[in-house]
Amino acid sequence: MYYRIVVAVILLDQALKYVIRTNMEASPGAGASIQVIPGFFRISYYQNTGAAFSILQGQRLLLICLTAVMLAALLAYLFFNRKKGERMFLVGISLIAAGGIGNLADRIRLGYVVDFFDFGTFPVFNTADVAVCTGCGLIVLYFVLSELAAAKKKSSCEASE
Repeated sequence: MYYRIVVAVILLDQALKYVIRTNMEASPGAGASIQVIPGFFRISYYQNTGAAFSILQGQRLLLICLTAVMLAALLAYLFFNRKKGERMFLVGISLIAAGGIGNLADRIRLGYVVDFFDFGTFPVFNTADVAVCTGCGLIVLYFVLSELAAAKKKSSCEASE
């Protein structure tokens, strides 16, 4: 199941990026955009040579190496824990890995990451970024729920003594 999530997210991410790349002109700053919700949301084609929020601009080799190491660790964890791990946690790992692979593929193949979701006041991002953030959110939620369950169990054990 987890590998299907990874493959599905990668395919969706790469398909959307292909459509953007082949149908829009790239812009390093403000450029051609398609207004979806005027004043709120548009589709824009940006070529991001950095990481999240455009940090480490132009550090392609460093970003490729860091991403590859992180992905190797995530995929190894997923492989060894896919049958015994907690579902929410492993779905989170799957989404983070899929997003990392999607952006790594861009960085290796194109030399930049294709970003296109543009809300104006927020950095432009892509489907892979959404997957990474959703995966992180699921992992945080998993830990919060685990802690709440442990606290509830502990309080019920103390009450029964």
